[in-house]
Amino acid sequence: MEFGDLIKKRYSVRGYQSREVEEEKLEKVLDSARMAPTAVNKQPFRFIVVKTEGREDELKTIYPAEWFTEAPLVICACTVKSESWNRRDGRNYVEVDTAIAMDHLILAATELGLGTCWIAAFNVEEARKVLKVPDDVEPLLFTPLGYPNAEPRGMGRKRLSELVRYEHW
Repeated sequence: MEFGDLIKKRYSVRGYQSREVEEEKLEKVLDSARMAPTAVNKQPFRFIVVKTEGREDELKTIYPAEWFTEAPLVICACTVKSESWNRRDGRNYVEVDTAIAMDHLILAATELGLGTCWIAAFNVEEARKVLKVPDDVEPLLFTPLGYPNAEPRGMGRKRLSELVRYEHW
């Protein structure tokens, strides 16, 4: 699939089939995240893969939407600040690096026919408790991972002219 087609095909899936995700597909999406560029190649992130079956109630304490646990898997992207790079002005790049890795994972999933939904508005303390996240690791993002069972909703986007400014060359 052409990259331009891939990014247009991706959407926030809010409905999943119960069909299991094949191990080789899971490994491909996780490996795509591993290959993401990070500042000074520090890779200051970790992924927690959770099978949802039998854990729906506790996972819904993290994010209550019904479709969150319809997918057979939920993935949590975590930051490890102690492993990340700081710019000269002190700006830490852990969240940027982790977001890039999550985006690679999401695009790889789309290419393989899997659905995802970028989730940042979740209960951090519940995530920490349910997933037994160590103190030096911070849950940053979630996505369900599974075969879509929902159509895309309207994806309005700003015009390019609203997002880009060209300096005189």
